[in-house]
Amino acid sequence: MIKNYLRSAIRNISRHKFIAFINIFGLTIGLTCCMLILIYIVNELSYDKFNKNAEDIYRVTRSFNTADGVQTLNLGCVAPPFAPLLKNEFSDIKVITRVRGAGTVSMRYKEKLLNEDGAYFTDENFFNIFTVKTIKGDPATALADPYAVMMTEEMARKYFGDEDPMNKEIRLNNLFNFKVTGIYKPFPSNSQLHPGMLLSFSTLKDSLIYGDKQLRTNWGNNDFYTYLLLPKNYNTERLTSLFPAFLDKYVHYNGEAGNSHESKNSKLHLQKLLDVHLRSHLDTEIEPNGDIKRVYIFSAIALFILLIACINYMNLSTARSTLRAKEIGIRKVIGAQQKEIITQFLSESVLITCFSLVLALVLTWLLIPFVNQFSDLNLSFNILYQPNVLIPVLLLPFVVGLISGIYPAIFMSSFKPVKVLKGILKVGSGNVSFRKVLVVVQFSISIVLIVATTVVFQQLRFIQQTSLGFDKEHIITVNSPFSDSQFEAFKNEVMKNADVKELGRSSRIPSGRLLDNNGISVFEGSKSLPVKTDVKYVSADYGFIPTYGIKMLAGRNFSRDFGTDSNNYILNAIAVKMLGLKTPENAIGKDMIYGGIKGKIVGVVNDFHFESMHQNIIPLLFRMPGSRQYRKLSIKIGGHNISGAINTIREAWRKSQPETPFEYTFLDERFQKLYDSEQQQGSLFTIFSFIAIFIACLGLFGLSAFTITQRVKEIGVRKVLGASIPQIVTELSKDFLKLVLIASIIALPVAWYAMNKWLLDFAFRISIQWWVFVMAGVIAVVIAFVTISFQSIKAASANPVKSLRSE
Repeated sequence: MIKNYLRSAIRNISRHKFIAFINIFGLTIGLTCCMLILIYIVNELSYDKFNKNAEDIYRVTRSFNTADGVQTLNLGCVAPPFAPLLKNEFSDIKVITRVRGAGTVSMRYKEKLLNEDGAYFTDENFFNIFTVKTIKGDPATALADPYAVMMTEEMARKYFGDEDPMNKEIRLNNLFNFKVTGIYKPFPSNSQLHPGMLLSFSTLKDSLIYGDKQLRTNWGNNDFYTYLLLPKNYNTERLTSLFPAFLDKYVHYNGEAGNSHESKNSKLHLQKLLDVHLRSHLDTEIEPNGDIKRVYIFSAIALFILLIACINYMNLSTARSTLRAKEIGIRKVIGAQQKEIITQFLSESVLITCFSLVLALVLTWLLIPFVNQFSDLNLSFNILYQPNVLIPVLLLPFVVGLISGIYPAIFMSSFKPVKVLKGILKVGSGNVSFRKVLVVVQFSISIVLIVATTVVFQQLRFIQQTSLGFDKEHIITVNSPFSDSQFEAFKNEVMKNADVKELGRSSRIPSGRLLDNNGISVFEGSKSLPVKTDVKYVSADYGFIPTYGIKMLAGRNFSRDFGTDSNNYILNAIAVKMLGLKTPENAIGKDMIYGGIKGKIVGVVNDFHFESMHQNIIPLLFRMPGSRQYRKLSIKIGGHNISGAINTIREAWRKSQPETPFEYTFLDERFQKLYDSEQQQGSLFTIFSFIAIFIACLGLFGLSAFTITQRVKEIGVRKVLGASIPQIVTELSKDFLKLVLIASIIALPVAWYAMNKWLLDFAFRISIQWWVFVMAGVIAVVIAFVTISFQSIKAASANPVKSLRSE
C-alpha cells in the first residue's frame, strides 16, 4: 500500500510539474532559513558546554551603588584579593582561579616582533576549571612558576615555526623573558574566552604595576575575572547569602583610606558560566557576548517562515484540487475510504517535504561560508550531526508534511464523488474562510518584518548622523607606551608634518566604556560635603580636548602655564548640573575633592557621547595625573594626505618605540563596530522579510488560482455582457486586497509594540513615524496586487466561449 501511495505521489508530482515546483521551491527556501537559524541557535546555546564541569562553574561579579542604593556599575570582574580569601573562607569552593587580560603586548622571538591581544595572566588552577587539551607540558604545574607561558599550537607556529617551542624564551614588552612551558589546543569557537597565550599569574607579584602587596590588599582594582567550581547541584543561594558578612569582614572595614567609602557600596554575586554568553551584559565582559533576545527573535522568525511555507503548501495544494477532483471521485467510486485518501495525500506531502529537506540541507551547506563571512560568526554544518539536533531534523519532514498536508488532505477527501464526476465542484464558505485566514496570517508576518527592517535601519541612520559632540573624523588611536619625555620627543617629530594636527593621551578613548570613578565632595564655605552623584573620570593630558575638538563652555583647558593643573579638574555640563553648581560659569574656580585629592574646577566642556548611544551621557570629569595613567594615544590628522601623515607617525614611532610594533585604528571605525550587531540584525531582517513576502506571494498565487478557477464561468458571463479587462481584474482582486488590508490592521500594532521594545536598548533613539506603517501596508498591497494581477489578467483575457461551452 505504501509503495502504491509513493508511486501515485510521484506520478502526480510529474504530472503537475509547475505547481509541484512551486511547492518544493517554497518549502526548500523556508526549510533552508530554518536550518541556518537552527545552526545559529544551537551554536549560541552551546557556549561553554565543552567544559567538563560546566554546570558547576560560576563567575564572581561585583556591583557598585550610590549611598541611596542606585546601581552605578556592574562588573564581570573583581579585585585580586577576593579569590584567595573566598577559597579560605568557604570550604565548599572546590577550585578557584583568576584570569586577567594582559592588554595589547608586544612579543619578540629573535627577529619576529608582533603585537598580541590574546594574552591572559592566570594560575595553574585554570585547567581545573576550563577543559582544554594540553599537547605539551603538564597543566598542573606549567603555570606555577613566574615568567612561564603556555600558548596555542597556532601561536607557537607563528613564533617558532617548525622548532620545538618547549623551554624556549619569548620576550614580553621588552621587559620580561617568558619560558614556554606548555602547548594547548585552541579554545573552541563557542567559548566565552579565547586566549592565545596564558602567562603565569605569579609573575604579577614581581611586576611594576601590581606587586605582591597590591594583589593582597587592593580592593579597587577590579580587573580580575574570577571563576570557581562548586559541588554538584550546589545551592548557590546559601553561598551568596554569606557574601555581605564576608565583605564586612574583609572589605568594608579595612580602614584603608579611599577604599572604605567605595567598598561599603559594593556587592558580590555569583553568575553561572553557562549564562554568561547569552544572559550577561555587564559593564566589563572578557569578550563580546551574544544576546538571548536575539536567539528568541530569530527562533520566532524561523517558525514564522516555516509557518508561511506550510500555509503556502496548503493553499497551492487546495488550489490544484480541481485538477484532481475526478481522480478522487473515481477512487471513491471503486471503494476507497476517506482515511485511505487522506493517507495518500499526506504521503505526497511528506514525500515533497523530504525532497525539499534534502535540497534545503544542500543549500544550507553551500550558504554556511557566506553566512559566516557576513555575520563574523564561526558556524559549522557539523552542528546538525549532533544526535539531539539530527533526530529532530530527520523528523522534520514528517511534522512539516503532516502540518502542511493535513488540511488539503481532509479538504480533498471530502469531495462527493457524484458531484465531482458530474463536474459540479463547489467549495463551502467555511473552507474559503479558513484559506483567507491563512493568507492574512502570512501577510501579517511579512508586514511585521517590513516594519522591523525599516525601524532598524532608521535607528542606525540616526546613530550615524547624530552629532557626538566632538569631531571623530581623521583621528587614529594607538596604545600609548610612552613616558613623558618619550612622548614629547615623539610629538615634536610628528608635528613636523603639517598634516598631523594634534596629539592627546588619555586613560580611555571615546567608543569605550566609562568605568573609573572615585568619591567626590564639593565645598560649601570651608566645609566639604560628599555628593551622592556618581562621576566617572578620564585621565587626560593637555592635548586630549583639542585633539577631539571638544567645545569648552566655560573656563579653560589644562595648560603647561599652570603648574597646579595636575590637581585641577575639567567637568562636563551634566556633571556641573548634578553637583548643584548651577551654571558652567559658576563652577569655574570652585574647590572640590575627587578620590581624596583637592583641586579646583578650571574648565567645563559640553556634553558629548563618550560611549555608544546605548548609554546615557553621564557626569564626567577629566584629570591629569601623569603618564602612567595614559594608556591610549589619539592623533588628529588632516584629510588631504592621510597616508603621508600615517607614514610620518610610523617612522617616528619606530625611532621612539623600536620594540613595540605600530598598529592603529581609526576612531570612526571603532564607533561603527559598536553597532555591528544592529547592522547585522537589520540586514538579516531585510533578507528574511524578502523571503517571507516571496513565500507569502506564492501562497496568494495559489489562492487566487483556486478562486479564479471557481469563477471561470462568472468571468465568461461578465465578458459576454461587455465587462472590460480592467473591470474584471478589479473585481477579482478586491477580495484579496481586503485580506492584505486586514493583515495590515493586525500586524501594525504588533510591529509597533515589538519595535518600541527593541528601541528601549538605546538611550538615544528615534520615534517611530506613522508613515513607516503606511509604507509597510502599501508595499504589502502593491506586492499582493502584482501577484494577483498575473492570474486575474490571464483569466480576464481568456476566450469566454471556452468557459461557457460546458454549460
